[in-house]
Parts: sequence; structure tokens; C-alpha cells
Amino acid sequence: MRNLTESNITEATLARFADTPDPRLRQVMSALIRHLHGFIRELEPTEEEWFEAIQFLTDIGQSCSDVRQEAILWSDTMGASILVEAINHRRPEGASESTVLGPFYRQGAPEFEHSGDISGDTEGDSVLLRGQVLNLWGEPLAGACLDVWQTAPNGLYEVQDETQPEFNLRGRFYTDERGNFELRTVAPVSYPIPTDGPVGKLLNATAVHPYRPAHIHFIVSAQGYQPLVTQLFTEGDEYLQSDAVFGVKDSLVVEYRPSTGNERYRVDHDFVLVPQTRGDQS
Repeated sequence: MRNLTESNITEATLARFADTPDPRLRQVMSALIRHLHGFIRELEPTEEEWFEAIQFLTDIGQSCSDVRQEAILWSDTMGASILVEAINHRRPEGASESTVLGPFYRQGAPEFEHSGDISGDTEGDSVLLRGQVLNLWGEPLAGACLDVWQTAPNGLYEVQDETQPEFNLRGRFYTDERGNFELRTVAPVSYPIPTDGPVGKLLNATAVHPYRPAHIHFIVSAQGYQPLVTQLFTEGDEYLQSDAVFGVKDSLVVEYRPSTGNERYRVDHDFVLVPQTRGDQS
């Protein structure tokens, strides 16, 4: 087709990619073209507006680094990350709910002994967090790994703050033979996502606040079970109803109760994992 017009360009573009060998990629390209062209037809952007959109996507890519993922941040603030997460993790009743990974996860966090403290010399309200890792039938999972990370009381992850030690407030813990885990840290705080990049400029332009409620991140894994990417949020936080990345779920909100030990607070929470294969759930 060589006489391309506003009315036939979508058909022509779909035909161009119709012979894509991989069926899934062919499906992806078809949906992308149809929705992208529909978006353009609905908005009828000027050429200047379209170039501004292209520049925004360029700025997102150029803002990414080894310790910052602006593209994930954009996906999070658009509600896209949590939608993809929900579609891919439709869990059976009784299983712990998952939520977004976030842009500041790091592999290789140090291992800690049972009841170890990931806060180091970080000042803040001390917290004892304990519970069990179980399967759907309530059986404890020994040797399950909990990969944990959070911000410091200044609202920054250690990769954002050169004053914090390497891997500060990050650690890996393993459950004992009864599936129990116990770790010490400091109470998390609500904080703004990075606003010095293109995503921050977009939120400012749309009058959307950048704050996340206080939370601690977890990846909980055990042999033979699906890894659980989740967070525990602080009851009473003012941003629970308006999390900038839409990550809050009621089952993940926990209370910080006064501790009877040396810590100021105690949090009790169990994680329930799903078997790796569907057949294992029968």
C-alpha cells in the first residue's frame, strides 16, 4: 500500500507486522499498533506535543542507571506495574498477597543470623519483626529466605544516600526448622519517590503527590514454591489511601505494637507461599 492516509494507516501498519514469526510478539505488536493509533486519533496531538511525548520517553531512558530505574518508576506511578503484578499473581485464598517490587531492589544483600539487625548504626525507633513462613495448609517451611530492604528514617534507600553504608537496611534471613523468622530494624517512614527526573516533573504538572506510605520490602522464597514479592505497610500512615505507586493492600497493613523487650515496637506477620505448580495445590 503506497497511498497512505489518516483512514488507512492503521490497516497498513498492522499488515506490515502481520507475518511476525513469533505468535506472542505478533499479538503484542498488533495490540500496540491498534491502541497507539487509537490513542493518537482520540487526542489528535499537535506535532509539537508528539515530539514532547517522545522527549519524555527519551528522558526516562537517559535517567536510568545501575542504581535508579526511572522506567519502573513511571510504570509504577501509572498503575501499570500493579496491574501486571495482579494479573500474574492471582493467588488462591489464604496465600499472602504480593505487590510491586519497586525500583530500588538490589541483589546480594548480606545474610544475617536469626534475630539479626539490618539497621546497623542507623538511628530510629527500633522494631522486632517476627513470624512464620507457611504453605497453604499451614505447614511451616524451614529454610525459607526473606530478602528484606527499606529506607532509612530520612526517607532514602542507601543507593540514594552516600552517607549510608553499603547495603544499609538490607539483609537476607532464613527460617528455622519451625518456619520461624525474626529480624530487627528501625521503623520505616513515608517518603516521596524521586521527583528530580521526568516522572517527578509529570507528577508535579498533574498535581499528583509523590508520597509512599511507610513500608518494608520482602522477597520471600522457598524451594518448590513461588517467590513472593511483597511489602508490609504501617497502620495509620497518612498515605495508605493514596500510595503514589498503588501498592497498598489491606492484608499487608500491619500494626506496630509496643514491645515488651528492648525494642520500641513489635510486628507479627506470617507469610503464606503458593506451590510452584498448580498440580501441587490439590
